[in-house]
Parts: sequence; structure tokens; C-alpha cells
Amino acid sequence: MIGRLNHVAIAVGDIAKASKLYRDTLGAEVSGVVPQPDHGVNTVFITLPNTKIELLEPLGANSPIAKFLERNPDGGIHHICYEVDDILDARDKLKAEGARVLGDGNPRIGAHGKPVLFLHPKDFCGTLVEIEQA
Repeated sequence: MIGRLNHVAIAVGDIAKASKLYRDTLGAEVSGVVPQPDHGVNTVFITLPNTKIELLEPLGANSPIAKFLERNPDGGIHHICYEVDDILDARDKLKAEGARVLGDGNPRIGAHGKPVLFLHPKDFCGTLVEIEQA
């Protein structure tokens, strides 16, 4: 069902500082900051030969990333994202297997402009999983 790893998302308290680290220290290709108000985050994507890293910074006090950073002040891996061919079919199969889809169960448009859903971390070895329509 799952396809390739689309990205690994890392929560950061200072997206400019984190971007500089990836660009200047690691020599990576780093995008500009893109606000995602519907998700309560600012995002930056780091392009790697085989996948991407997504940096997430809180956008407002009610951001889910702000809550994550309260528990993890140094930041850290927030979620991993896998591609799926058909997000609705994948959702239905996952739910039939007992996986919990977060939110109302309907896909939202994610940072890449494609439908996404999040799956409960307790159902995936403690890892928040995002699935994205390929």
C-alpha cells in the first residue's frame, strides 16, 4: 500500500537557524519559508537525492508544533510521510485494519498541495505517520 518515503518532518523552534544549519553546514538545497496557516506551521523543505526533510516551526500559539516543542524543547522528529496511490482507498484499508485516522478522517491539502491524512502514533510504533496522495 505505501509507496516511497516522501519526507521526514523535524520540529524546530527557529526555522531560520535550522535552515542555515542544513544549507551552510551540511550543504543542502533549502527552500524558502512557506507559511501553512491551515496547519499552524511554517515549513521549509530540504531536498535530498532520495527524499526530503521538512522543517516545521510553530505558526501561532495554538500550533501543534508549539505543543510538541513544549514537550521536546530541543525539537526533533515530528512525523514521517509516505506516499500512497489513492489516499481514500488507503484510508479505508487502514481503518479496516484498526488504524486510527486523526481529525475528521477526511484528507486536507498538505504542504505539497496534495491530499494528506495523519495516522495515530499509538498504532504505528509510537510514530506519527502522514500519508500523502502521490
